[in-house]
Amino acid sequence: QVQLAESGGGSVQEGGSLRLSCVASTRTGRMGWFRQAPGKEREAVASINKSIRTGITYYADSVKGRFTISHDNDQNTVYLQMDSLKPEDTAKYYCAARRSGISYEERAWREQWSYHFWGQGTQVTVSS
Repeated sequence: QVQLAESGGGSVQEGGSLRLSCVASTRTGRMGWFRQAPGKEREAVASINKSIRTGITYYADSVKGRFTISHDNDQNTVYLQMDSLKPEDTAKYYCAARRSGISYEERAWREQWSYHFWGQGTQVTVSS
């Protein structure tokens, strides 16, 4: 059983920054971040394939140029650097991970069903 521990959420003013962290208890495959705002469905934010030296990353159009996903050399920790935050970014952010050795088409990066493990979520609130 893989457990994911998220941290780094909080409240910031519009234009501020936060860095979310996700630590996996064991080695995993691709990892990603999803978010869910009240009254809305959970949506993919970013994803990284950390099984290679330079991970292949994906971003939702709404966060491109503002968010950056990365990982430590141990490949068990993934970060989401969030800059130029907007009130629209307010949501609960969830870390997700795939089982090691599992492969899907690249376009599945944004699909919840392609991830096997989920964190409990961390709240991000951006005030105007």
